[in-house]
Amino acid sequence: MSSSRTQPSSSSVWQLQYMKLHFFTRIRSLLKSKASSRKRNFQGSPEKSRTQKDSNMVVAIPEIISKPPEDHKNEEVVLQKTVKKLHFGSLEEKKKAALEIEKLARENKKTRKLMAELGVLQVLVSMVASGFSGHQRAAVKALIQLSHGTYTNKALMVSAGICSRLPKNVEVLDQSTRHGFAELLLSLSSLTNAQLPVASSQVIPFLMETMNSESTDIKCKEICLATINNLCLLLENAGPLVTSGAVQTLLSLMLVKDLSEKALASLGQLVVTQMGKKAMEECLTVPKGLIEILTWEDKPKCQEYSAYILMVLAHQSWSQREKMTKAGIVPVLLEVTLLGSPLVQKRAVKLLQWFKDERNVRMGPHSGPQTGRMSSGMGSPISPRSGEEGKKMMKNLVKQSLYKNMEMITRRGNVDMERESCRLKSLIISTSSKSLTY
Repeated sequence: MSSSRTQPSSSSVWQLQYMKLHFFTRIRSLLKSKASSRKRNFQGSPEKSRTQKDSNMVVAIPEIISKPPEDHKNEEVVLQKTVKKLHFGSLEEKKKAALEIEKLARENKKTRKLMAELGVLQVLVSMVASGFSGHQRAAVKALIQLSHGTYTNKALMVSAGICSRLPKNVEVLDQSTRHGFAELLLSLSSLTNAQLPVASSQVIPFLMETMNSESTDIKCKEICLATINNLCLLLENAGPLVTSGAVQTLLSLMLVKDLSEKALASLGQLVVTQMGKKAMEECLTVPKGLIEILTWEDKPKCQEYSAYILMVLAHQSWSQREKMTKAGIVPVLLEVTLLGSPLVQKRAVKLLQWFKDERNVRMGPHSGPQTGRMSSGMGSPISPRSGEEGKKMMKNLVKQSLYKNMEMITRRGNVDMERESCRLKSLIISTSSKSLTY
């Protein structure tokens, strides 16, 4: 092998040395400016009175005790060495430097802004796409700490291309790395639509694949749902979300009680859009799954979201109201009107008014769904015999619902009475005669 291949050219060596010199000059100037600003803050003005100097010393002494000048100098040396390893070190040195940057960013908020000025974010973003799991994990953890509490760092990460360098295969990632990517996207989702390229990046595909994966734990799915909820706040994101199958994923996750509230919140924002409403209407699990959620008495917030989505779907949609009737929504609504929260009771009463169309009354545009001139409207008797049978069926349903509700109310009352009696007994036993006022 010739010597020209083993030894770099003089021009490349000179260029590398120039880059290092320029880099260390920039670090030195930044650190000097930080040190001088701290020194100016500690020193008092000579024109101040003696009492003002004493009061300033009271404030400055604890800071000096907690952070002596030697500690500041040592911290700057550690920062300089860490940034040097991150830029010019080997793969293993870069991994260690990323872990050290995570620690420094967590302990000192001012260091986060300094890291961005030293070009750390671009190197960490490039490490995310390296393909090495250890380097990915270390870089993601460092980026999470650097994104906390600073809008500028988030924008710089997006400009560096973090949204396009997300892993395309979630199954190769372990749970820790998945959590890291999910937390980072949740932090970045607070940016505006102009800064976060949702439609032209890997953000939505990564979230969908992570939530659809059976190997993803509940906590990671919950973080992804929070990110989806932030993205749904912008109507521009509804199209990419629906196209990527977000509606089907959210409908499947809403039946999981630990994830239901966040999934229903996102569905409630998508259903008001034309694409989102159409996707829900075409799904086979609608409205059966939403009606099932109405029976969750221990989840009042989920009941409210479910009733809202059902109202939007039922409004001016004869086919959806017919599907809801066949799925048994009427007796469930009767129960909710008696046992639900005030908000879900109000929405259930409104839905019952829409379904009570026995006389085929044409409703106004602001009072509910339009039935038009359909002769076979919901609840409209086709013949006197069928009308009588429908009335009897409705009476039986109402009686059954009332009996069930009375039993539940009685059972709850008995439980409350038992609890109250136990509380009074314990109060009487624990209270001595000396504490009485008479």
